[in-house]
Amino acid sequence: MSIPQSGGAPIESYTQLAEYLASGCKPKEDWRIGTEHEKFGYCTDSLKPLPYDGQRSIRAVLEALRDRHGWDGVFEGEHIIGLTKDGANISLEPGGALELSGAPLETIHQTCDEVNEHLRDVKAIASEIGVGFVGLGAAPIWQHEEMPLMPKGRYQLMDSYMQKVGTMGTSMMRRTTTVQVNLDFGSEADMVQKMRVALALQPVAVALFANSPFFEGKVNNHQSWRSYIWRHLDDARTGMLPFVFEDGFGFEAWVEYALDVPMYFVYRDGKYIDALGQSFRDFLKGELPALPGEKPLMSDWADHLTTAFPEARMKKFIEMRGADGGPWRRLCALPAFWVGLMYDQGALDAAWDLVKGWDAGTREALRIAASEDGLRAKVGGIDMHELAAEVLKISEAGLAARARPGVGGLVPDETHFLNTLKESIETGKTPADELLDHYHGDWGGDLTKIYKAFSY
Repeated sequence: MSIPQSGGAPIESYTQLAEYLASGCKPKEDWRIGTEHEKFGYCTDSLKPLPYDGQRSIRAVLEALRDRHGWDGVFEGEHIIGLTKDGANISLEPGGALELSGAPLETIHQTCDEVNEHLRDVKAIASEIGVGFVGLGAAPIWQHEEMPLMPKGRYQLMDSYMQKVGTMGTSMMRRTTTVQVNLDFGSEADMVQKMRVALALQPVAVALFANSPFFEGKVNNHQSWRSYIWRHLDDARTGMLPFVFEDGFGFEAWVEYALDVPMYFVYRDGKYIDALGQSFRDFLKGELPALPGEKPLMSDWADHLTTAFPEARMKKFIEMRGADGGPWRRLCALPAFWVGLMYDQGALDAAWDLVKGWDAGTREALRIAASEDGLRAKVGGIDMHELAAEVLKISEAGLAARARPGVGGLVPDETHFLNTLKESIETGKTPADELLDHYHGDWGGDLTKIYKAFSY
């Protein structure tokens, strides 16, 4: 999750909230790609999750990355809780999953190099201390009580609140991981089209990247249990956001939505102040119970925007949030998939033409069906396998049109990063299907074998 912001100018007027979002508009030549991925750490002998402290721990991995590879530590009190370097950061999910939030880069070639270097560095450190990292959408075996809660004030507050709303909030915090990509927009109109395509086609990403068919040691009868968890988290801050498809949607409409998302905290002087369930609208008036008489800073607005968790989220860029964490090849495929759809106007128009006739009920039904059935999902006359194949063709055409070469010009474009997704279309099998094949086949029902087979 996000590293907290601090400082910034006081918010003097409501218009500054939309202006903050609009300040993300960039000319096309400045559009970048920011890839994020999370992974579970575990002890290789016991197969138990990593604690925060100790010889084999999250702290040990973070400190080694800092000391060997030139990262700067991010601390909360005495605890190292993240790292920063060259526009990238490494942070901790609530249950100790390690997240790389990549630097804003120009091509998929660069972002894949970044992923490779990070995983190589982490594996070298982890192997020395008897630790492994695995990419799965949900922890396949671990129980809630086995998961440590990382020493971040934000997580302490969230953990308490999550037990009061929805049914799966604490499971999301501790036992799910994702891969996502952050993409730019050029104008308000461009943002609107991208947000609509992002939300409408997020179920396709859920299906193609479905990778969590196990939970608490059992087959859960879902392709993406992670998606199921997110659907039962907190209705006030999740979902497919039908208002994005209404006439007049723009930066101001997103402000209105975000203002209605209940607050978690205010960050001051390195500490999180409990504002659980309170209103940012009251904060703007100087009437926040947590800080009576005080008005927010722009950093408070930036922090608050990170506490909404819809399937696609807007800040100064757009985040694609539907995919399960997974194997290495899909860490590069996810940004390629969305860049192909979003960064070429012809592809973006084709994607919008594909989905513009859907209503809110169809989009929500696709979201649920993708979670349950993956590529076998069917909603009305929509066959997910056929839809995913069509969307993948549009993405591939968009990447070909971008024509961003790699490997010193030897690779003409970024289309090959979609190969693993094309294989899924050809076979009709998602990563979840492959896991289930192993479980019922060569693993003989022994789910502990998943760690050795699918670790980085």
